[in-house]
Amino acid sequence: MPNIWIKQPLAMLAETQGGLVVQDGRIVEVLMPGQAPSTTVDEVFDASRHVVLPGLVNTHHHFYQTLTRAHPQAINKKLFDWLTALYPVWSRLTPEAVRISTRLALTELLMSGVTTTSDHHYLFPPHLDEAMDIQVEEARKLGLRMTVTRGSMNLSEKDGGLPPDSVVQDEDEILADCERVIGRYHERGEGAMIQIALAPCSPFTVTKSLMCACGELAEKHDCRLHTHLAETRDEDEFCRSVFGMSPLDYLEDVGWLTDRTWLAHGIHFSDGDVARLGKHGVGVCHCPTSNMVLASGQCRRGNSRRRAPPWASASMVRRRTMPPT
Repeated sequence: MPNIWIKQPLAMLAETQGGLVVQDGRIVEVLMPGQAPSTTVDEVFDASRHVVLPGLVNTHHHFYQTLTRAHPQAINKKLFDWLTALYPVWSRLTPEAVRISTRLALTELLMSGVTTTSDHHYLFPPHLDEAMDIQVEEARKLGLRMTVTRGSMNLSEKDGGLPPDSVVQDEDEILADCERVIGRYHERGEGAMIQIALAPCSPFTVTKSLMCACGELAEKHDCRLHTHLAETRDEDEFCRSVFGMSPLDYLEDVGWLTDRTWLAHGIHFSDGDVARLGKHGVGVCHCPTSNMVLASGQCRRGNSRRRAPPWASASMVRRRTMPPT
């Protein structure tokens, strides 16, 4: 890669505005106004009409859902009803549909200033075995850093879960593919562009056995763990009815209450839950647009007199989940 001097931007989030020198994809110098680079540069980009911002980090997404975000059958419904309406549609996903939706979502993120992202793909109907491979390929084409989560569902309607049989896999099949994807794509160390996380979908779509097995696999391969938790009251009622405990107690019961874990939504946590999450270093990413569409609740706000809750910033998730931007 050429060495580039991004010269004298109109503004940037730093005390100095002489610009940046980028070498081999890394910022190696931040310059004062009027200061010249100390290293040889191959190109100079006049940024005098531009604002330089750090790349944003997106910690939770469902790329395939870009194809159905305005589907008429799912408008104005609560989460469980929304999912039930869309599962039959998603069961017809094809590899090409996953490729197009991934490319679209990544492009939208880039246009929004996002340079590092994660996606939670958990649907594997027949003939969609290569969904993870497709996502890695598209992320590499567009140059985004990405944590590709190998999601999963194995608790279908016949077993007391929410999804239909057509979109779930059995535990052995899931774990075998988790091992495959980690072995093929998981990069470690500074500068990694693709990392793999294991992401059973939610308490009402996966078995306790799968949650435990994924936790053990993540420990073995030094991967992160991701799932939905405390998104709706219905989920809370499901956990108490099926497992005899709250969602957070369930998370601890399956061995996921560690700093290896980051959660999506986390709306319905009590003060005690917040303290436990913070104590164990569990990250939480909030999704306000989704929560508003589903009317599922509003995320908690931190109290400056207390220890900041784990979702106070994205840095906790970014530090362990994402390579540095």
